[in-house]
This record gives sequence, structure tokens and C-alpha cells, in this order.
Amino acid sequence: MIVRLLLQNMIFTVAMGALLFASAGTLHWPSAWAFLITSALLGPLCGWWLYRLDPALLAERLRPVIQKDQPPADKAFVTALIAAMLAWLVVMGLDRRWLWSDMPLALQVLGFVLFVLCMLFTMSVFRENSFAAPVVKLQAERAQHVISTGPYAHVRHPMYSGMILFFAGLPLLLGSWWGLAMAPLFLALFAVRIGIEERTLREGLPGYIDYATRVRYRLVPGVW
Repeated sequence: MIVRLLLQNMIFTVAMGALLFASAGTLHWPSAWAFLITSALLGPLCGWWLYRLDPALLAERLRPVIQKDQPPADKAFVTALIAAMLAWLVVMGLDRRWLWSDMPLALQVLGFVLFVLCMLFTMSVFRENSFAAPVVKLQAERAQHVISTGPYAHVRHPMYSGMILFFAGLPLLLGSWWGLAMAPLFLALFAVRIGIEERTLREGLPGYIDYATRVRYRLVPGVW
């Protein structure tokens, strides 16, 4: 499992780097290197932490993002999300190539902080929820039950709440106003995914309807 973790993290990091640098037309992009090196280091460290804490969850997170017991609507969502992310990375690379954006250094530093905070927040979600699979599905074989502690006491889908930090932080770090302008697209996609997930959980997970009544907000406390 550790070998798979290292291999997947390496492939993911190299693929992102290839897209960014190819579209930018240069390797001289310090903030992109900061992002990729941090990802290459923190990815395995977080994976090792999860392996020690909850190996069953790590095994689930390493499974493919398209699975046979996944609702068709969620398969369509994953396909759309991957396409959107590829386009997002290319746009930020083209932004760097043509120097469309002039991002203050302070905002780039803020972007790096948001990126790291996203990873830390995601780890807090994993600590609370052993059923945080990468796809929408019910895990009866693992005796899945409602989680209402930690961040789940405030919003029903904190994993997506944390991803807001990523989709805001990375374009700031990379100095791309165009990348930041695309962030609402991902919020819209996550809103669709939340709808798919809510239907699945309400129909098949005992106690989820009561939980949803107690915890009103899906993504951002006081907003939605």
C-alpha cells in the first residue's frame, strides 16, 4: 500500500508539473516549483500518517476514482471534474507564458498558506471520518455510519469546504488571476456532487436524514 501511495503521488505530481510547465513554456517558475515540491513532500507524509491512523481509509483513498458500484451521475461528475482541472492548470500555465497577471508577492504567500491549510484541514476530516471515500457510495461492508463530530458538527461536507482553500490558494500561489476567476466553476461542480451524495446518503444510510436536520449547512456555515 505504501508503494502504491508513493507511486500515485509521484505520477500525480509529475503530471501536474508537466501540464503547468508545458503550457507556461518555461521551467523558470519558482511558485510552481514551490507547489510541486510541497506536494511531493506532504503527499507521502500525509499518506504515512493516514496509514498509521486508519489503513482501511488509506486503502479506500487509493482506489480508482471510477468504480463499478458508483452512481452513474457521480461517474459523470468525476469526468467533468478531471476535465475542468486539466483546463484550469493549462490556463494558469498560459497565464504565466503570456504574463497576463501581476500578482503581488503577499498574495502568492497567502496562496501557499491556503494550500497547506487545505491539506491540514483534509487530514482533520480523515481523522473524523473513516468512510471518506473518493467516490460516492455506501460502504456496508465497512459498517458505515453517520459521522457528526469534528468538522461534521458544523457542515455536512467538510471535505469540499477544505477544497475551497485549494482552489483559491493555488492560483494565488501561482500568480494567476485567470486561475482564480475559474474557482467558482469548481464550487458549482462540488454543489452538483453534494446533491448526488446527499441523495445516496438519505436513501441508504440510516440516521442521515436526522443528521441533516440537525446540521443545516452543507458547505459553508451560515451560507449554504
